[in-house]
Amino acid sequence: MEHQNRGRPDHAVRWPAVIGALVVLVGSAAAATVATASSTGGQAETIKVGLITKDVTNPFFVKMKQGATAQAKKLGAELLYAAGKSSSDNAGQIAAIENQVTAGVKGILITVADGKAENPAIAKARQAGVMVIALDTPTVPQSATDALFATNNFNAGILIGKYARAATKGKTVTIAMLDEHAGSSVGALRHNGFLKGFGIKGSNKQIVCVGNGQGQVAPSQTAMENCLQKNPNIDVVYTINEPSAAGAWTALKNAGKTQSGVTIVSVDGGCAGVRNVRAGIIDATSQQYPLRMASLGVAAVVKFAKTGTKASGYTDTGVNLIAKKPVAGVKSKSVAYGLANCWG
Repeated sequence: MEHQNRGRPDHAVRWPAVIGALVVLVGSAAAATVATASSTGGQAETIKVGLITKDVTNPFFVKMKQGATAQAKKLGAELLYAAGKSSSDNAGQIAAIENQVTAGVKGILITVADGKAENPAIAKARQAGVMVIALDTPTVPQSATDALFATNNFNAGILIGKYARAATKGKTVTIAMLDEHAGSSVGALRHNGFLKGFGIKGSNKQIVCVGNGQGQVAPSQTAMENCLQKNPNIDVVYTINEPSAAGAWTALKNAGKTQSGVTIVSVDGGCAGVRNVRAGIIDATSQQYPLRMASLGVAAVVKFAKTGTKASGYTDTGVNLIAKKPVAGVKSKSVAYGLANCWG
């Protein structure tokens, strides 16, 4: 800013004018500071981070919310949380995305209910300047979000497929597969990973039933009951997650099956699931780490809000096979390790 009195002698300076100019300068600087703080998520404006999960009851998502809440508090951010009514509630998740954008979040972390259904709402959020990170479950295509922080779910499926094959010692078996629901991208990855690990194709005659248990106990029990009606000789069961495995076991037990007569494998690594491995209900599970996913996600949003640097690509948050009884040729961790690193 140039001042009209710059060329005058000192004795000719008008002090009221100088004071007025200083007030203008200080006011401008203060305004610039506030604007900068607001635009970069500084003290003048709390950074808002959105988290949207498939439902509120699954221990995996409960732990994810806990991890996100703790990290947001640590970094001085505010967490806005929402979830669908079930793992297939696309409309609920879409509404949550729209609401969080309106609320002014800088980024959204989401475990999508469907690989494609939420994509248009995600695209609108990104167009509005919101960074979107998929947690656990990728969109189709993966590029629909800015980044993916997740277990390699295909590898998680391979691990339990290999375990089931080794545990049954190459015998001809009768397999039931309990998926999540149609359109679940994470479900497809785990399902196909199991097939690859077991060494069979989806059309193999050993697979006598494929049902959808929604990743929940009661629907999975019903799905398993339906499978047993189709073929009572089922002796290998793949489940999308550990609540599904628990429901499947109830149906199997009610049908007179014993733990030694059925091999059940799953994915998650929650504390309840690992305890079921210890109890012999689940033979092996692939443990993943939702707290790490959520913590990394919140940190990435805060970084974006402060620096404008977006997260990108895929970040593998790790997976380990947990088994009570190790089998030759398949690397696994002990139940003790699983309990020390479980969640829920």
